[in-house]
Amino acid sequence: MKIKLFLLPFSGGGFHSYNDFLQYTPSWLELIRVDLPGHGKRLCEPLLSDIHKITDDLVSQIRQDICHPYAIYGHSFGATLGYLLCRKIGSENLPDPVHLFVSGRIAPACIDAQVLHKLPGAAFLKGVLSYGGIPEQVLKEPELINMFLPILRADFKAIENYAYEQEDSPLGIPVTAMSGAKDHKVAFEDVMKWQDITSHPLSARKFDGGHFFIFEQTERVMKLIVGSLQNYRFSDSFDPVYQRMDMMTNWQKTS
Repeated sequence: MKIKLFLLPFSGGGFHSYNDFLQYTPSWLELIRVDLPGHGKRLCEPLLSDIHKITDDLVSQIRQDICHPYAIYGHSFGATLGYLLCRKIGSENLPDPVHLFVSGRIAPACIDAQVLHKLPGAAFLKGVLSYGGIPEQVLKEPELINMFLPILRADFKAIENYAYEQEDSPLGIPVTAMSGAKDHKVAFEDVMKWQDITSHPLSARKFDGGHFFIFEQTERVMKLIVGSLQNYRFSDSFDPVYQRMDMMTNWQKTS
């Protein structure tokens, strides 16, 4: 059975951000890289800076693709989006993912006191650069920097204005949280608090590297993800739910 893995972008990221992940992907796992409005292949669309509107957009993007077992992965900003996407999926009675993978982000209930999106241009850029992850070729091109700044500012505004709301019950799916050992933006004790949003025991892993350790440790990150998902290839416990979704999707396409 083929499994889909939706990859949610970090601030300023898009479809091509996870290109390096493809080489470590087995044939039974399909990576679906998602663009937000105003990013990547959707560059001409208006940017969104409300995290709940972004979540609504994500649901509309993936709705037709969750007729088979799937998982969600998000890094940094994408990690919080992944959590909210799982909540939204549950509220709409859609099939839950089999696993949520997050990295480079404090748990949703933790408070991030940093507010960068209100800073003027130079100060905002300096704050963004402190995370790393921006390609050298972009830094050398002022025009590219000027193009990316509004995108980054919208994403930072979305995550910095997010306020956690306590839910009646935790997610009923496994969660794996990953962090970089040298990530000074994300304390490991706050990564461990992802336990609060799942009824399953949290799987937490620390990798060498900083905030964007996922590009230094891509093979190891993908090995962990693949190892966590491979058993679902042989599980039929989800078949009835996904079979109904598949039938519904096919009916909508022919209507």
